[in-house]
Amino acid sequence: MDVFWTLPPVSRTIAAAAVVVSALGYAQIIDLFQFIYLPQYVLTVSAVPQIWRIVTAFFITKPKFGIIMDPYFVYMYGSGLERESARFSQPGDFFVYTVFVGSLIVALAGHILGGVTFLAALSLAYAYTYAQDNPTRQVTLFIITFDAKFLPFALLFMTLILDGPDQAMTQATGLLAAHMFDFLTRIWPTFGGGTNFIVTPMFVRRWFGDKPGVQQARSYGFAQRGGGAAAAEPGSSGRSTGSQWGPGRRLGD
Repeated sequence: MDVFWTLPPVSRTIAAAAVVVSALGYAQIIDLFQFIYLPQYVLTVSAVPQIWRIVTAFFITKPKFGIIMDPYFVYMYGSGLERESARFSQPGDFFVYTVFVGSLIVALAGHILGGVTFLAALSLAYAYTYAQDNPTRQVTLFIITFDAKFLPFALLFMTLILDGPDQAMTQATGLLAAHMFDFLTRIWPTFGGGTNFIVTPMFVRRWFGDKPGVQQARSYGFAQRGGGAAAAEPGSSGRSTGSQWGPGRRLGD
């Protein structure tokens, strides 16, 4: 359990919940009908809306071997982004990304395509963004090794072959959702001169531990958030951006 709590929080939670819910469901200990996404039970005023289905639909894997492979793909590429991606460098950034792509998946797969479970689509969204960050990194899918830029299409092709076109179309909504996130947060602001409106709220950053002086482990070292003006040294001024050199001296003074 100590090791579990050191893993990236969003990825570990989704993967663990998927294993537990799916295993209990396929063992007929719980009824998975209560966990799948059904719009008529969520968007209703004639009864209490079962809004938990929006979340729990991401916790249901495919049967049999899927109980292992689906959470593995989610954790593998989700944790890679959560730990290493420069675009998710601040606490809570990856959570906001997951909420955004998850919401689009529910809208596209749940309301347009009639899908009832969304874990495969979420794993494809993670794989797509991971491939964007690491296009030339070598990845292995079963026994085949190739550049990561081909990863989301390989996963989609595998779903098409094993589960048919309907499941592949539902999974493809994850790719569309991840691309929309990339367009709104990187492509449009950088090349179109637009504004990125998808930002991490301060309460989410605090929720994920964004406090002055807290270190975050990154693949390239540690990132530490400063304490702001209140935590500055007494007597520091606008010129004090250089490195300190000896007791009380700054480089260049």
